[in-house]
Amino acid sequence: MSRDIIHTDRAPAAIGPYSQAVRVGDTVYLSGQIPLDPDSGLLVQGDISTQARRAFDNLRAVCEAADGSLGQIARLGLYLTDLGDFAAVNAVMAEYFEAPYPARSTVEVAGLPRGAQFEVDAVMVLD
Repeated sequence: MSRDIIHTDRAPAAIGPYSQAVRVGDTVYLSGQIPLDPDSGLLVQGDISTQARRAFDNLRAVCEAADGSLGQIARLGLYLTDLGDFAAVNAVMAEYFEAPYPARSTVEVAGLPRGAQFEVDAVMVLD
């Protein structure tokens, strides 16, 4: 089965040797998105809610570049540098997703690229 590489200028360029997303059949594997502004490439300033919104906006842009939507995400991985921010991130996630929600894991990590407080990755299944 072939792999199709997904790229959009509406999300930050990869900051390493990886693709924004890879489509294999009807499944799209979306790389982690941190709260980088796609135009400047700089980390957005603000609290965890601001960072989460920017990361979800970036994720949505990559989904759309793959001809999909956030509603087609089957699994999310959330990475926080402080699990004390869990409730705030849940509130932001509720702005972007509605029931039935994707499967999800949430992990506290020691650090994220560029000093971000939040990262999200996903697996999307196209209809």
